[in-house]
Amino acid sequence: MNRADSIARLKARPAMSVLVIGGGINGISVYRELALNGVDVVLAEKSDFCSGASAALSRMVHGGLRYLENGEFKLVRESLLERDRLLQNAPHFVAPLPTTVPIFDTFSGLLNGAFRFLGLTRQPARRGAVVIKAGLTLYDLFTGGRRALPAHEFRSRNSTLKRWPALNPAVTASATYFDAWVSRPERLGIEMLRDAAGDNAIALNHAEIAREAGGLVLRDRIDGTSVPIAPQLIINATGGWIDLTNAAIGASNAPMLGGTKGSHLVVANAELTQALDGHMVYYENEDGRICIVFPYLGNVLVGSTDIRVDDPDSVRCDDDERDYILASLAQVFPTIHIAHDEIVFRFAGVRPLPASADSVTGRIPRDHFCQMLEGAIPTLCMIGGKWTTFRSFGALAADMVLERLGLVRTADTEDLPIGGGRDFPADPGAWSATVAEDTGVAPGRVAELLERYGTGAKPVAVEIGSGSDQPIPGTGYSRREIDHLIRTEQVETLADLLLRRTTIAITGALSMAAIDATLAQLGQLKGWDTARCTAARAACLAELADRHGLDEATLISRNPGTAEWQTTKSA
Repeated sequence: MNRADSIARLKARPAMSVLVIGGGINGISVYRELALNGVDVVLAEKSDFCSGASAALSRMVHGGLRYLENGEFKLVRESLLERDRLLQNAPHFVAPLPTTVPIFDTFSGLLNGAFRFLGLTRQPARRGAVVIKAGLTLYDLFTGGRRALPAHEFRSRNSTLKRWPALNPAVTASATYFDAWVSRPERLGIEMLRDAAGDNAIALNHAEIAREAGGLVLRDRIDGTSVPIAPQLIINATGGWIDLTNAAIGASNAPMLGGTKGSHLVVANAELTQALDGHMVYYENEDGRICIVFPYLGNVLVGSTDIRVDDPDSVRCDDDERDYILASLAQVFPTIHIAHDEIVFRFAGVRPLPASADSVTGRIPRDHFCQMLEGAIPTLCMIGGKWTTFRSFGALAADMVLERLGLVRTADTEDLPIGGGRDFPADPGAWSATVAEDTGVAPGRVAELLERYGTGAKPVAVEIGSGSDQPIPGTGYSRREIDHLIRTEQVETLADLLLRRTTIAITGALSMAAIDATLAQLGQLKGWDTARCTAARAACLAELADRHGLDEATLISRNPGTAEWQTTKSA
């Protein structure tokens, strides 16, 4: 269904059982749960789907090893279970990630960890081998009955430095365990929306909910249309914006959220990539803050910070955070220097944590819960949560809503494949060869599409094979592939396409030439005139510069054939 049809349906039938405000991963999750259970549900996202915190995660799918220090055992168990479900249900995007912890002491943090667990101290301290061993043993015990990933192992100093010679030579040992990573979290959200599509469900991006004298309206931020709506119940799934949303719709002015900012860098440095040897290194900065560095889609992702924020709309990765992250990395890999021009992308998001007066952000609980606000329209607020547990959080909220509406659950999602994870082949090479033969697309290209879309790659391959095609300069994407995304995935802005439907920006492949090429396609398919295209280009460039550290000079220097960029990429 296209956008015009969805708006027309809302105009014809403004009443609905449930309105979900917020199209991040948690909002999409509860929307999917309700839609699959036959509930008449509408989702409205004021920006693009998965454009806030759901686009700014560390790309980890994990149990939360450090949450054990806070005594959040239930959360760790739940997170590990959901991690294993994602490995099964989304194998095209979620994969095992060997994770190594460098250890610099034996007993450090032992008493501090106990005191923190008992609430006798709030300050972090460096964890030694004994503390790490205890944590990893618990981690393994929590998954012992369904071992999906290998158990942890320790290495001596010599073995550690032999495997990772660039590590700080002060290391005394290391421990390796397994979690998982997600390659394309924004795309996973899009696929969940498509899985939930049906006559009873409407999802709109760039659609803001506001209260007017006559009640609630949905404002289409693309063409300015306002549509009166009348839900029986509202779900506020806006994460770091929950308090602002409650105030805007007249639900409550009481503070519920106290979010913190997490910033990350994507680095193109061949020496660092080689030094990691396929592992994530999970390490502590001198202030006790846990940081990560791991290979990500050809580059290296490094993060993160944990800073309180009051205004979620102002969040971006500032230069002082960049310097903090690079300084922390230098503590672990002291001989590897990261130049500023090797940072090909930066991003930041707000962790939607419960309101807390705790001065140490790492002590704020990472668990999730729902709170119902009674009023003219009851509003269920989804508070807290982490990306890994989006499915269980959505199921929790959906169960509360179903009970409120007097409905019975008829469909579960624990073992339900997501999008292109459905019928994912045990032999990707054979699958790619078969699709290549059916569509006329080269097997290597089909294999690339399988990585991007899972089994959803087949209709993309059919599109590509149906006529002549051309590459988008320097991106690995082609014109027919981009056309398919624009027509089928609710792409409304250039940033939707470059930042979320594709990985062109985050991998450092974005150039001014690629922007202009994709804009030409988007403008043609949308029927935009020159003025509209110019405005779209300016808006995208402003967002890239403001939030991702990509100014026009940098983008121009990346144009294919530019000597400086070619030298950097081949270094």
